[in-house]
Amino acid sequence: MGAAGAVRSKWMTEWIIFALCLGLGGHLALALLLHFPERPVETLWRDGVLLSLAAYVCVQLLRAAWRRYKGA
Repeated sequence: MGAAGAVRSKWMTEWIIFALCLGLGGHLALALLLHFPERPVETLWRDGVLLSLAAYVCVQLLRAAWRRYKGA
């Protein structure tokens, strides 16, 4: 695998992590809707996006801490 393959692999890894966080945020927004039905449905998309971004930031912070811990 050359340099281009390594870059492509890194981008694919980041995309997979981002896609998983989007799914997690959507599920959390759905849980909010199901457990708190008095919340307005119009804000559901905003909650999903914000929760997804928060999950992505948390995952990236944990990955950075893990790399620092492992010394890589």
